[in-house]
Amino acid sequence: MTTETTNTGSDLRQLAIARLRKKRELHQHLAVYIVVNTVLVFVWLFTTPGGFFWPMFPLLFWGMGLLFHAMDVYSPAVPSEDRIQREIARLTHR
Repeated sequence: MTTETTNTGSDLRQLAIARLRKKRELHQHLAVYIVVNTVLVFVWLFTTPGGFFWPMFPLLFWGMGLLFHAMDVYSPAVPSEDRIQREIARLTHR
């Protein structure tokens, strides 16, 4: 095994560990979102049933934050070769 292969394997391991951490953090974020917003909906339900549905604000805005968190976790860190080639082609055909 060469040093280059060892480094690549080590780099892949570190990348895999980092991605698994990001996924675990996203799942924790989602769980907190669900629990807190469920409590807020029940507070609304028992205090002002049929009144203005104020829990929509944390549901919506926190939900957008959760969406951005998910996009960060599941979008590729490095663009694909196809996307790179398309962008090069776009830049050279101005």
